[in-house]
Amino acid sequence: MKLADIRIDYTLKSLDEKDVKPSPIDQFKIWVEEAHQSKVHEWNAMNLSTVRPDGKPNSRIVLLKEVDTGLVFFTNYNSAKGKELENNPFAAITFFWPVLERQVRFIGEVEKIKIEESDAYFFSRPFASQIGALASPQSQVIPNRAFLEEKEAALLKKTDENTIKRPEHWGGYRLVPEEVEFWQGRSSRLHDRIHYQREGEASWKIERLAP
Repeated sequence: MKLADIRIDYTLKSLDEKDVKPSPIDQFKIWVEEAHQSKVHEWNAMNLSTVRPDGKPNSRIVLLKEVDTGLVFFTNYNSAKGKELENNPFAAITFFWPVLERQVRFIGEVEKIKIEESDAYFFSRPFASQIGALASPQSQVIPNRAFLEEKEAALLKKTDENTIKRPEHWGGYRLVPEEVEFWQGRSSRLHDRIHYQREGEASWKIERLAP
């Protein structure tokens, strides 16, 4: 197999700047629903890119949990991504849905959501996931797998579904977009790219970019 020879000609759909919503959030909600209806596997999986203190980018996959004024996700605030966001609150998020031949990119500032929102989501999770959030010192070096299993076992002995509390170091973030790009694959690599740039509190400049 030669990687240079792998190519797919995208012919499924098109995207025109005259047809998109004035708000990228509204347009994204349409695409999210279409991804959901198309049964895209892990359609809410997104690549979150932050910046390390040394200036190098750092990316990982996290799960989108809500779309409101931005994109909401949850994690350990003491994790690598949490520390990087504390140092530099700007981040990028990318979705790729190959079944629909689509990609969406967001750039914006990330903020912590309200404590009440983090509580509501934490207690909606399965108990095993709640225990996992307490047991894992996310991103820190650990000696082995047994370290996690022992912590989990110890927590299960003293904690149940009625007494567990959300740890203060675990909660939600919201990326509030400043730029959004919708990418629709097209034939001959002449893809459609519609770019939104925030111009005010509720206004956006919409432009087509060359592929």
